[in-house]
Amino acid sequence: MYTTTQIRDALAAHRPSLVTPGENTRQAAVAVILREHHERTGQSDLLFIQRANRDGDPWSGQMAFPGGHREPEDTSLMAAAMRETDEEIGLSLANAEYLGALDHQEARPRGKTLNMLVAPHVFITKDTPDFTPNREVADVVWAPLSTLAGNSLHDTQTLPMAGNPTVFNGYRLSGGHFVWGLTYRMLKTFFTAVDQGWQPPLEID
Repeated sequence: MYTTTQIRDALAAHRPSLVTPGENTRQAAVAVILREHHERTGQSDLLFIQRANRDGDPWSGQMAFPGGHREPEDTSLMAAAMRETDEEIGLSLANAEYLGALDHQEARPRGKTLNMLVAPHVFITKDTPDFTPNREVADVVWAPLSTLAGNSLHDTQTLPMAGNPTVFNGYRLSGGHFVWGLTYRMLKTFFTAVDQGWQPPLEID
C-alpha cells in the first residue's frame, strides 16, 4: 500500500536525474497526479489520459500523463505541466500540493527530427472536477496506485513499429487501456523514487 505520507516523504528526499537540454532539444513536461481516494487508508489513485487520434501527433491514441511542450510564457517546466493539464482536461493544479520532480526522460518522437526532454512533476490534488477534455484528449482514467505498483496489471501488447509487429511491456488499465512506451518508463521511475524496495515487473524481451 502506498500512502500519500509515504510518497510525500520519499519524494522530498529524492534527487532526480536532470538533463541539460541541447540546442536541438524540445522541452516538455507532464503532471503525475495523485488523489487520495480512501480517507481511512490513505490509498491513492493515479491519473492518466488517452491522447486523441490526431495526424502529426507521435503519441496519437496512446495513454499518457497530461502535459505538453514548454511555451515561451511558461516560467518553468513545472509551470508548463500545470498549464497543459488545465488546458487538456480542465484540472487546475494551482491549489494542488506539489511533491517534486522525477528523473528527466529523453525521447525521439516518431517522424520528428528534434530530440525531446520530458520533465515529470508530481502533484496531489483534492479537486476531482468533471473533466473537460479538449480536442487532444479522448479519455481520462484513474488507476489504483497500489495495484499498479504490485505489477498485477502488467501485460504485453503487440504493436506495429517501423512496419514490424513488436511486443511491448506495459500496464493494462480498466477499459483495456494499455500504458506503454515513454509513460510506462516514467511510471517505473516514479515507483523507484517512492519505494526503494519496489521490484519492477518481469518483462518480455
